[in-house]
Amino acid sequence: MNPFLSFLFLLASLPLLANLTPSTQTLFIGTTGRDAEGIYRVFFNEETGGFSNFALAAEINSPGFLTLHPSEKILYAVASWQGESGVIGYRVSENSALTEFTRMSCPDGRGCHLAVHPSGKFLLTAQYGGGSVALFPLNETGHLNEPFIHRHQGGSGVFPKRQNAPHPHWCGYSPCGNFALVPDLGLDQIIIYRVDPNEPKVHPHGVAHSQPGAGPRHMRFSTDEKFIFLLNELSLSVETFAWDKKNGQALPLSLSPTLDEQEKAGETFNSAAEILTHPSGQWIYSSNRGHDTVSVLKTNQSGTTMPVLQKHPIRGAFPRNICLSPSSKWLLAAGQDSHTISAHQIDLQTGKLTYQRGSITQVPSPICLLFVRR
Repeated sequence: MNPFLSFLFLLASLPLLANLTPSTQTLFIGTTGRDAEGIYRVFFNEETGGFSNFALAAEINSPGFLTLHPSEKILYAVASWQGESGVIGYRVSENSALTEFTRMSCPDGRGCHLAVHPSGKFLLTAQYGGGSVALFPLNETGHLNEPFIHRHQGGSGVFPKRQNAPHPHWCGYSPCGNFALVPDLGLDQIIIYRVDPNEPKVHPHGVAHSQPGAGPRHMRFSTDEKFIFLLNELSLSVETFAWDKKNGQALPLSLSPTLDEQEKAGETFNSAAEILTHPSGQWIYSSNRGHDTVSVLKTNQSGTTMPVLQKHPIRGAFPRNICLSPSSKWLLAAGQDSHTISAHQIDLQTGKLTYQRGSITQVPSPICLLFVRR
């Protein structure tokens, strides 16, 4: 979006923003596909579950995944432009407007995920197609510098169409920030890097092996930092690992299916997409594409198999991304194929989800949901 259009958008937003209540939160939406024009913005009311003031926040091609700088004043997106792919940075105003201030291409193509290190000194992107991880240094103002590429090698070969080559699918950091972890669907591994934030650099450190053919996609740490919960895309399961935060090692403990075999047989296609840990530490949520549900799993302190408490329909199709609202009282599901975002209230006693009529909005091909506090 050019500066003049950004200015007009800001002016148009001012009277709307003035009427927002303290319970209203800003949600930015990454998209893909021919009908999508870029990053969209909508306001979500935590009291009512309603959506309002939907608008295009930044015009850009396929801003698939979004993340925030630790300052929460900068938003980064993986995207494509004029034959190139890489990362774009936007400043987030108090009025929830986005203004681009930096972009940098990646030689291995567009990433499918990105995450800023807690130090704010660099960000990582995972290139599914390129089979690599890219480290983009950030200066003190958040500007992107040329990336360093770390290429993965091999492939488990269990499912030749998906696992004959490395396919990094997510990148993130241990809670202490000393390690970067990258689930690789093609390798059936979590690749672990040691972080040197002063350079900044990451160095190969070790691997954690998932079940053969499971297809690691995304992961989360437990709230007590003792476990890793790895979401396997191909087997639709959550694999629990014991995490040694001192030595940066992960030991597999158990496997918890998110759907049973009869449920998977009822669809021509099933694939796990996103995993969340509730801040209470009691529940895990994972999205099931094809079955079009969110599975709610009950955590435990032993790392053993977790029971599924609920399989809740998202009232949409192909939930590629889910997120929790800032209060953690709502789970939002992005229906990529239905062009919807639906909100589901979380029972804070049981962790189960309830949909109320009207808690839904239309968005072209949403695939990433990111709340930014106003």
